[in-house]
Amino acid sequence: MSIISNSLKRIKPSPTIAVTQKARELKAAGKDIIGLGAGEPDFDTPENIKKAAIAAITRGDTKYTDVDGTPSLKQAIVNKFKRENNLEYSTSEITVGTGGKQVIYNTFMATLNKGDEVVIPAPFWVSYPDMVLLAGGKPKIVKCNEKDSFKLTPKKLEKAINKKTKWLILNSPSNPTGAGYTKKEIESLSKILIKYKKVHILSDDIYEHIKYDNFNFFTIAQISELKDRTLTMNGVSKSYAMTGWRIGYAAGPKEIIKAIGKIQSQSTSNPSSVSQAAAVEALNGTQDFIQERSDAFKERRDFVVNSLNNIKGISCLKPNGAFYVFPNCKNLLGKKDESGNKLKTDTDFVQSLLENSGVAVVQGSAFGLEGFFRISYATSMENLKKALEKISSFCKSLS
Repeated sequence: MSIISNSLKRIKPSPTIAVTQKARELKAAGKDIIGLGAGEPDFDTPENIKKAAIAAITRGDTKYTDVDGTPSLKQAIVNKFKRENNLEYSTSEITVGTGGKQVIYNTFMATLNKGDEVVIPAPFWVSYPDMVLLAGGKPKIVKCNEKDSFKLTPKKLEKAINKKTKWLILNSPSNPTGAGYTKKEIESLSKILIKYKKVHILSDDIYEHIKYDNFNFFTIAQISELKDRTLTMNGVSKSYAMTGWRIGYAAGPKEIIKAIGKIQSQSTSNPSSVSQAAAVEALNGTQDFIQERSDAFKERRDFVVNSLNNIKGISCLKPNGAFYVFPNCKNLLGKKDESGNKLKTDTDFVQSLLENSGVAVVQGSAFGLEGFFRISYATSMENLKKALEKISSFCKSLS
């Protein structure tokens, strides 16, 4: 009898983490590798946030806190939602976890029963389906076309909903495509959701502040008829370059928030007290650097998209936000690399690119849509220029 649980057999390791680890191993072996797989800003955490953490340590804020967040951080989150999204919450409608990933995981563990379905538009963040499976639910994958900018349409949403549907996940701007839903698009989806009153919505807004070209961010909880069955997840990792601090949060119905806290009380307990103090400063302090960094990301996005679209066999949409592009490589599949290996799938393509050119990207099939690959441009322009030259040379070498 195996010591490993059956529930663990349902899932696979994170493909994005696997690519990053493979790139690290090749670097450690002395190979020149450019990693474009990690979803992590290359900027440093702002000084005012670091100083707030140091001050917390100095005054002894190093003890256990309330399981699901300190009162001061919860209030800062309440203020953030009011200030930026015009959403009213009480602190009893707020939960804080060890990163946005834990908040989502806790949500599904607290709410899913065996057979409950979660509608997940593809391309999706790699962890969504596996977290649903671990919680005993069933992912209902809805493939979204490139012609629709990889976004869920009302027609596809309605077709996916049935009596077993418990949640819909919306991620805008999106990982892996960078696609953002406009207010009009969210209102169109809302018309469907208002009809199906048992369906809850998990809105993953982690890339809210990384947006371009005057894209106006709008979150589905701003639709008043849906606020009481929407859990809005966000965090400080991406916008504030605080990935390692591990602070995510959510706002939503008290019943769900309380259930999430119950799960957390029997798993990790509270997030780091020092990280929470830093997050208070992140949310309450100056926000000026966010636009400056978005401008830098926009410059990188424009360079990467233009460079990719100049490579024969590759095409790439220009995203609204986040720091990813999701280029189409279907026209290169079926070709052979210089070693004579036939590239039948996008996985073959990215593996050959890594082995032959030293550029690490992630295959589109890891995100639920084959024939594409994801590039993270959260790295320096110098790295991006080198990487795009290598990708171009690699594609030209295929026969």
